[in-house]
Amino acid sequence: MALVNTKSSSASKRRTHSRQSSSDSDDYSSLVDEADTDHHHPPLITTYNDRIRPLLNCIDKLRQLKVMQEGIQLPTIVVVGDQSSGKSSVRESLAQISLPRAQGICTRVPLIMRLQHHSDPRPQLHLEYHDKTVVTDESRIEEDIISATDEIAGSGKGISHTPLTLIVKNKGVPDLTMVDLPGITRVPVHGQPEDIYEQIGAIINEYITPEESIILNVLSASVDFSTCESIRMSQRVDVTGQRTLAVVKKADRNPEGLLEKVTADDVNIGLGYICVRNRVGKESYDEARIKEAKLFESHPLLRMVDKSMVGIPVLADKLVEIQSTIISKCLPDIVKKINDKLTGYVGELNKLPRKMTSVAEAMTVFMRIIGLVKESLRKILIRGEFDVKSMHCTARLSEMLNEYSVKLQLTAESHQKESFLIEEIRVLEETKGIGLPNFLPRTAFLTVLNRKVNRISSMPVEFVGNLWCYIEEVVINVLMRHSDNFPPLQASMRRAGHSLIAKMKDVSVTRVIEMEKISDYTCNQEYTEIWNKLMHHQPAFMEAVTDHTKPVEIEMEWFKVEVAHLRKYERDVVGQAFDMKMRMMAYWKIVLRRMVDCMALHMLFSIQNLVNRDMESEIVDEMMVPHGGGIERMLEESPMVAGKREKLNRSVKLLRESKNSVTNMMDQVAAYGD
Repeated sequence: MALVNTKSSSASKRRTHSRQSSSDSDDYSSLVDEADTDHHHPPLITTYNDRIRPLLNCIDKLRQLKVMQEGIQLPTIVVVGDQSSGKSSVRESLAQISLPRAQGICTRVPLIMRLQHHSDPRPQLHLEYHDKTVVTDESRIEEDIISATDEIAGSGKGISHTPLTLIVKNKGVPDLTMVDLPGITRVPVHGQPEDIYEQIGAIINEYITPEESIILNVLSASVDFSTCESIRMSQRVDVTGQRTLAVVKKADRNPEGLLEKVTADDVNIGLGYICVRNRVGKESYDEARIKEAKLFESHPLLRMVDKSMVGIPVLADKLVEIQSTIISKCLPDIVKKINDKLTGYVGELNKLPRKMTSVAEAMTVFMRIIGLVKESLRKILIRGEFDVKSMHCTARLSEMLNEYSVKLQLTAESHQKESFLIEEIRVLEETKGIGLPNFLPRTAFLTVLNRKVNRISSMPVEFVGNLWCYIEEVVINVLMRHSDNFPPLQASMRRAGHSLIAKMKDVSVTRVIEMEKISDYTCNQEYTEIWNKLMHHQPAFMEAVTDHTKPVEIEMEWFKVEVAHLRKYERDVVGQAFDMKMRMMAYWKIVLRRMVDCMALHMLFSIQNLVNRDMESEIVDEMMVPHGGGIERMLEESPMVAGKREKLNRSVKLLRESKNSVTNMMDQVAAYGD
């Protein structure tokens, strides 16, 4: 929706009126030149609302504070146009002072032009750039702008995104702030860079893209509006045209067809057109306005253009109205963004560590970090709380333990490759010695047990590796998170974490795997019960081995076995092998279960020790060794933290000043209302 309705049906009704020839136009121009210019003419802006000045001062102050660097867009009137379209003449007419016109002088950088009405008839001008102010006047303005532009963009023909601000205080000028951008050119001239079009396009897009920007498109009456590059650029970012206003220059030189152009609006200018005649030669600004008024009142073609669409005073009124409307519309959102960003930056600043000045202070911070680390590890490794996103540690450890149990059982069963009792018979023969007959050698049983344990030893080792790898990841993550602002401390903590996990991993492998090879022991009654059940099948089994008429396959409890291959061995050897096999089968179930249970208990015990005792001790030891750097290094603030602190302080200062400016403005408006 357009901010201001600028079109009149009366203009379109005049299309049917007859028009004079171009020779009549030329005759009229001479009449205008001879017009009397001695009578009084009213100020450029005839109505002034005291509410506008505080609003504009507030936005100008925010722009001066560079609040846009914090991502807060400000409402801005942006002047764009093709090269030589007459932008300089328009801004001169609004400011009522002479400004540089030489090509390339003041169009290499964005020119922020702040016009301020004041009662002194003598104009006051000054430039602001690079945090300094240069007082100037009309006689030196060209030289000072050249110097400022060279300082900003270099002495060549290059351009820059850094703006130059010109403040003009003059009697009768509109209270207005505009940004005049470099004129659009496609062909580099006078030593300009080859990509000058792309550079200028980037600057223009930067200023006209935000929804808060009003685009003031300066056009020449002599051109086809649809072919103007500035129109095409504005159409790309303002498709509906609701924030685009067009100023048509040189209306006196090209009056033919102008009415049709500004009323047909083939290029979708939502805020409408203003046709103007700028100052010519040495005319004063009062003289120029008088001649402009006479031109649009009496010219046979131009008088048909609606009076709401002609003249510099109408343009000034329109811009002030649009400006006050867009500022009033955007200000609540600007206030909210300032407050939101200020709150966020203050929060970030408070999270940074306070800069420490003594070893005692550093020790206090160090012990607090250790306490936070231990509490976080208790939460996620012991109590199962979700202290860190994705760290559901107790659930993950339980899942890993279940996977280990299943794989261990499957691995143990997969090694039953040899024929029944062959391994036991071989071991009995290897351990045969002088002794009582039918006596089961304990060394034979331990030999078979060790072989079975060795066959599955890779599974516990793999589980222990995965388990401590996962715990190491969790521990290091927690250590780094709580010591994020202390890089020297982080390095020591990382080393301590890796070292401690490596030690605990070695202990786990030794205690859980190697202890099963030391001896055969259990007090579990299940061993005796299973062995007795299996031994009940011994008579039938031995009969099948010795009686060749019996079937070669016999069923026992949960499995079947073949006996044909055993008939070549002595009965006593087969009997001993059967007894040892049954004892091993009963005991092996307990071993497998124990390797899971002991692993679980050891895991829990180790994690408790890690959190409650070992981690703190390891970190303290690491900090005290020579390469650890000691507590003293915590006094050195890292460049990253120092840089972040400085940036946040700058942003907080800027936003607080911005907030104060807005608050003061609102107080002024409220006081005026009272």
